[in-house]
Amino acid sequence: MTRRSLIGGMTAGALAPAVLRAAKPGSAAHVAVIGAGVFGSWTAEHLRRAGHRVTLVDMAGPAQSRASSGGESRMTRGGYGKDEIYTRMAFESLPEWKKLSESSGLPIFIQSGVLFFSSKPGEYFDGSIEVHRRLGLPLEQLDGPQLQRRFPMIDFSGVIIGLYEPEFGALMARRSVQTLVKNFVATGGEYRLASAQAPRADSGQLSSIQTSDGPIEADAFIFALGPWLPKLFPDILGKKIFATRQEIFYFAPPKADRRFQPEAMPGWADFNDGDMFYGFPNLESRGVKFAHDQHGAYVDPDTQSREPTKAALDDVIEFRDRRFPLLKGAPVLGAEVCQYENSSNGDFLIDRHPALSNVVLVGGGSGHGFKHGPEVGRLAASLITTGGGQPEPRFTLATKGETQHREVH
Repeated sequence: MTRRSLIGGMTAGALAPAVLRAAKPGSAAHVAVIGAGVFGSWTAEHLRRAGHRVTLVDMAGPAQSRASSGGESRMTRGGYGKDEIYTRMAFESLPEWKKLSESSGLPIFIQSGVLFFSSKPGEYFDGSIEVHRRLGLPLEQLDGPQLQRRFPMIDFSGVIIGLYEPEFGALMARRSVQTLVKNFVATGGEYRLASAQAPRADSGQLSSIQTSDGPIEADAFIFALGPWLPKLFPDILGKKIFATRQEIFYFAPPKADRRFQPEAMPGWADFNDGDMFYGFPNLESRGVKFAHDQHGAYVDPDTQSREPTKAALDDVIEFRDRRFPLLKGAPVLGAEVCQYENSSNGDFLIDRHPALSNVVLVGGGSGHGFKHGPEVGRLAASLITTGGGQPEPRFTLATKGETQHREVH
């Protein structure tokens, strides 16, 4: 499956004349990428591969604990209902993750497979089946009894449909971003630990930004700041990119029970009558991971409490004991409090600044964006390179509202 056949039609058209004429492949134009999470780091890497001089900046380090890219693990999957664009991006990103994993001393991609299941068929399952069939991608459809025989560590009572993707699994999140940045620096990229101030420009282009490490002058700038993106661009983003609290818990599996190891248990998501829970097997002996997929009230990434709550733990335990009865009474091994950082409808933001033609804004990715990092980086890098395409319409600023109505799952 080639890039052209998989991604064909996602970007098209010629680059606007006002946008960075110097940044063509091999030009060694200087591009500054602000934010060393998964989106910013992959963008920097794609620009480096194209021959540009790239400076990557982050205020607290790659995949820092407060960032959307921090934490232990993320799911990678191709099932997105009828949203074929994300299925394509996930499959196109997968070889990059595998290659990065091979370069790391410890695994980054763990092919445990991914299973989504529900007590009701619906548009998500019908759409995923149709998209995978049309693209010729691997997908297994299972009914309740088949699921129970295949994955005995889960109680599938009431479940009538499951979709299993054997090619996917888990990404070790923090490790993957840190490995990517390490490789980026080893192959000629520059990394700086510094915080950036909001950019100011009197003309239609930005010439420099001020950071805690001094000014950075560049030909183009890409801002991939996750939940901090609206803080630097409040006038144009406002509430269009917002962060919501997410609590994650890890539980001890039964002693010497191989059923909870990634060789036997997949990453999973239970649609749970529209109230989704998801999790992972016992990756690297960290514990069996559970989370309740909720997009609640806005939180500030700088000030929100990082202490887990009893209410969230009780909520997860109640679900765990019903769907994973073998884990009933399992002790908590750890907890993380992070945030989702999404646009109003869940689509990414990958677009040029409306007033600064050499500035690209990238965000709205957490909750489902980590797996797409390689392709998001490629698309973002193309927007400041001569000959690149126009933004994918779904990823433009114009499509982002201020009311939460998530349509991407």
